[in-house]
Amino acid sequence: MNSFLDQYELSSTPFDSISCVKFSPSNPDQLLATSWDTTVRFYDTAKNEQRCKFDHRAAVLTCCFADGGHGYSGGLDTSVKQLDLESEKAISLGQHANAVSSMNWSRDTNVLITGSWDRTIRFWDPRAPTPQQDSFGVPERVYLMDLVNSTLVVAMASRLFYIYDVRKMPEPAQTRESSLKFMTRALACMNDGQGYATASVEGRIAVEYFDPSPEVQEKKYAFKCHRQTVDVIDHVWPVNSLAFHPVYNTFASAGSDGTVSIWDHKLKKRMRQFPKYHSAIPSIAFNCDGSRLAIAVGYNWDDGADGAKAADKHSIYIRPLGDEVKPKGWTPS
Repeated sequence: MNSFLDQYELSSTPFDSISCVKFSPSNPDQLLATSWDTTVRFYDTAKNEQRCKFDHRAAVLTCCFADGGHGYSGGLDTSVKQLDLESEKAISLGQHANAVSSMNWSRDTNVLITGSWDRTIRFWDPRAPTPQQDSFGVPERVYLMDLVNSTLVVAMASRLFYIYDVRKMPEPAQTRESSLKFMTRALACMNDGQGYATASVEGRIAVEYFDPSPEVQEKKYAFKCHRQTVDVIDHVWPVNSLAFHPVYNTFASAGSDGTVSIWDHKLKKRMRQFPKYHSAIPSIAFNCDGSRLAIAVGYNWDDGADGAKAADKHSIYIRPLGDEVKPKGWTPS
């Protein structure tokens, strides 16, 4: 069961590199995908159909869902857009001064949180007459953010991390330097709220915990991955995306080597590696019940224009999941 053949490719995929895929937090079939082709596409993955498409004026880098038929998107045109998935209309909530690089919807506070290369984190209330509520300065460009409960992790340039309690802005609860020596490329929070995983351009993943006590911090570790020795030469690829399973709290990693691995971070062990895809994997996402994994595949400009080929294909695969993501001896809590 759940062989490589079980997966299927979505129709009407973007024409250029896919930057981000995100499933709905409440509907296991609904998926948003953003692309360098300046579009955000909304899919019903069960029916394998594109429901609608929204346009930006430049490459779209990030998206997220809110409950209630709305999504959000942002990118190089600096605009933060609200997407009405029923009426298929988009409105601009406002703008950053530079590219919008990451966003999360806070279900606890019903606000959209956006991060930008303009060195700010902004909070938006889409229902308010003036949607932008607050802007908080940070010392570096925001690359990535992820949110679990009320804990927001912000990964910035210069390997800097801020950890916030979103109810107690603007000061971070913790400031950290990355455990990895090279630029942060991926970030995901554990679904149990205990910590997060981060990955770098140099084929490594670090598993971190929020609790600052020495006994908990002793549990953090980092490891090499997405590497291969070919003819005695060690090839190292960026780890582009991480995602935690919503039920089992295992996590998936995806890299420019075209592979996806499933990890049990408590046992510090790889559980599964899926067969290699046709190109780099810029983004992955589990759906809300953990029954499927979306895998975006296509050239993501790691090697610049020299690496681009006319035949490059940009795909989104939906992979049904079984016990390969379940830790050994797992029992429902």
